[in-house]
Amino acid sequence: MKSLFAAAAVSLGLAGCASTGVEQYRAEQPALDLKTYLNGTLDAWGMFQGRSGEVQKRFHVVIDAKWTGDTGVLDEKFKWSDGTDTRRVWTLVKQPDGTFRGTADDVVGEAIGEVAGNALRWRYVLALPVDGKTYHVDFDDWMYLMDDKVMMNRSYMSKWGFNLGEVTLTFLKR
Repeated sequence: MKSLFAAAAVSLGLAGCASTGVEQYRAEQPALDLKTYLNGTLDAWGMFQGRSGEVQKRFHVVIDAKWTGDTGVLDEKFKWSDGTDTRRVWTLVKQPDGTFRGTADDVVGEAIGEVAGNALRWRYVLALPVDGKTYHVDFDDWMYLMDDKVMMNRSYMSKWGFNLGEVTLTFLKR
């Protein structure tokens, strides 16, 4: 029994170390330039799926994005399938090393973004209101530029390392 437990612990430890980094996409095309793609008006359609895969919410978001130098503002207006509307305003700053830092009212601390090839990995903690309480949940966003108009996004949501669900999104640049 001890050897079974030890093997399981080693497997879990190795799986945790095998996390995919954005660098593996460096050669992928078209190359993602955030300041170019996230500029102007974009539409996005998405859904949130719980741990078991059921779609719990759908949404449409209109994003008005503008850059001044290395600072971008993304004004996101969400319309949810339950009839509610929400808004998030991101401020993104390109760093000298090519990474991005981002803030928004419902983001705890700063978001960190890394771009390589056609991919962006965006990690942050979101203050998520649920039934009158607010939970701090980890987001690991992966965005992939498909062409000059379309970007796909898959976000993994977790708390204390436990999967809470996924958000899938498709962006269309106007």
